[in-house]
Amino acid sequence: MKNKYKKVLLIICFIMLLYCIGGIVYSSIDKKKDNKNVDSGICIKGYEYILYKTHPKLYKTEFKVLKKNLESENIDYQEYAKSISKMFLIDLYTLDNKKNMYDVGGTIFVYPESRENYKLNVTNTLYKYMKDNTVNKRNQQLPVVKNVLIESVNDNKFTIGENEFEGYKLQATIEYEKDMGYDTEIEVIIVKQGKYLYIVESNNSSNEKKDIQSNT
Repeated sequence: MKNKYKKVLLIICFIMLLYCIGGIVYSSIDKKKDNKNVDSGICIKGYEYILYKTHPKLYKTEFKVLKKNLESENIDYQEYAKSISKMFLIDLYTLDNKKNMYDVGGTIFVYPESRENYKLNVTNTLYKYMKDNTVNKRNQQLPVVKNVLIESVNDNKFTIGENEFEGYKLQATIEYEKDMGYDTEIEVIIVKQGKYLYIVESNNSSNEKKDIQSNT
């Protein structure tokens, strides 16, 4: 009986070993895929911002502006706010380069505690009717942002829960390669937490809030 139990134990250990090895190999392959999407390894020292090959040219241009600012000795936070507003709007409203409705743009710039709600809101509204393009066979016209103009930026204070934050209120105008009826006049609310600036709210010209803090 003891030998029988030993054999069973050895089989279980062997299966667990194979499972662990398989997990490590899969994780390694997955990371290699992600690394292939990184645009020449461009990142910003000390920050979580990374540039990917799939990002539009306009986004890449502004990324370099942001990188220069954040890696300088004296960071200009108003310029920081302008850059992430532009990049957020470019990435959010350029749907043409997205794989599917769950490939939500601009998430990295959103207040961390609100990112899941933000993605849920976008998939249920702006990205709701996007067709899947996982195998690159999508036949659907989708918007591409041509330019984002920052019309104004003002210092302000904002309250989230019981906490008050320094921040900025920006007015932006989005220009598209083709007018398909998407939002053009946007108000962006940004708060400062530590060394980071985060977007907590964006409103379109019709005053319909896309509140990143909201669960609805």
